[in-house]
Amino acid sequence: MPPPPPPPPGDVAVPDGGDGGPDRRGGPEDEQNRSHCADARPPPPPPSSSYGGLLGLDSVPLTDAEKVRRIVTASAKGFSIGAGLKGGLALFSVLVRLRRRRLSASMRKAELFSNREAIVIALKETLRYGLFLGTFAGTFVSVDEIVAALGGHRRTGKWRALLAGAIAGPSMLLTGLNTQHTSLAIYILMRAAVLASRCGIKSKRFGKICRPLTWKHGDIFLMCLSSSQILSAYILKQESLPPSYKSFLNKHGGKDVTILQGVKEIASGLPFTNLQAIEKYYKSTGVDVKLDPEMKIPCSMVHGNQSCSAHAISFLIEAYKRALPVYLPVYLVPALIVHRKGLLKRPYTILGKGLFGTARSSLFLSVYCASAWMWTCILFRIFKRCNVPMVAMGTFPTGLALAIEKKSRRIEISLYCLARAIESFFTCLADVGYLPKSRRLTRVDVVVFSISTAIIMHCYAQEREVFRSKYLNVLDWVFGVPPPPCETPRS
Repeated sequence: MPPPPPPPPGDVAVPDGGDGGPDRRGGPEDEQNRSHCADARPPPPPPSSSYGGLLGLDSVPLTDAEKVRRIVTASAKGFSIGAGLKGGLALFSVLVRLRRRRLSASMRKAELFSNREAIVIALKETLRYGLFLGTFAGTFVSVDEIVAALGGHRRTGKWRALLAGAIAGPSMLLTGLNTQHTSLAIYILMRAAVLASRCGIKSKRFGKICRPLTWKHGDIFLMCLSSSQILSAYILKQESLPPSYKSFLNKHGGKDVTILQGVKEIASGLPFTNLQAIEKYYKSTGVDVKLDPEMKIPCSMVHGNQSCSAHAISFLIEAYKRALPVYLPVYLVPALIVHRKGLLKRPYTILGKGLFGTARSSLFLSVYCASAWMWTCILFRIFKRCNVPMVAMGTFPTGLALAIEKKSRRIEISLYCLARAIESFFTCLADVGYLPKSRRLTRVDVVVFSISTAIIMHCYAQEREVFRSKYLNVLDWVFGVPPPPCETPRS
């Protein structure tokens, strides 16, 4: 069965020993430095905007020219991140298309035309996402400076970032007025929920309520829940998944669409309509299979003449071969960019970590795929039946494969898949009529995104310790918020 896609590249390639929680390093030197900060802190500035105004810190006030420069700088850096990420993904997609050579002469002309179209679309998407993040950063800083100037950065410090984050959220519309980004909005909402839960754990009022969220293996449990919905939708209702994600699942699921249709029909209690197409598919691969129209379980349909155990082993090997090309660029390309200076000093260490990470993530991906088919086969054979609940239960334990991954990356993968699962689940509910569609609110994704960014930016301003240090470094770099004057800048 199909695996979840690789997590966002920004978290994959940078080695770290964290567990996905906030960075809380400290020692005797830190205590001395904090004591020194308390003694060396300058007197409070006047109640106007300051360079550290976002955090309500005591910093040197900015001139109007410096405020404008901060806004322009944040916009430029936001644009560079958006264009860089989307442009990199688009470039990789175009290069994959250009490498296709197994086409006839007539189809090559059509492919050449489509490649030109793909390049134009890639450039447009790169520009749109650059404008999106650039506008978001610029709007956020602008609102922050305006509110601080009008109301005083101390008086507005507790809620200014919340307001600025909410106002900056609709910049998502720059990616396309008619382009829905439900998955992205839900994913950002999940990230906001994680930060809010960390704040709740620290709180005396909500600490006991949020304590279950500190469960050590909660990320694996979320992955199991997500897998049950995503993989069930992959078999039973692919139209509830976004087209690009559906294409990814079909590729790594390792099964022809005719086989998936047959499993869907038997699980849904529908009469078979394509048994001959399945037999024809197997014959094209050199396997002669005769399927029984009265079958109760789809094992022979899924793996032909192979036994369930033999199929799990052979599928694992093939899935590993499919997974390697996915993770090689995810690990090695960022390593070449982020650690380009370190490569000259310790190339074997950095490249070795990249290769080990590639092998490890590829193993997770392949085990996830193979175990999905293995668990469903086991369940079908035990209960001698195949139906929708069996498919949901059989795909639940596939999330256990996440234990292979590095601990600091598990929460990233599980949240990404949870966002996809939530989107698919509510799409299914809406399709069967359980969720009435609102005629007035057509861009729910923008509303959800705005609420999420408001929470995230509020946590960034008021609860910085709930962020992992590398995320905090990126946000500080974009929004131009330095630490207090007496602290050493982050390296």
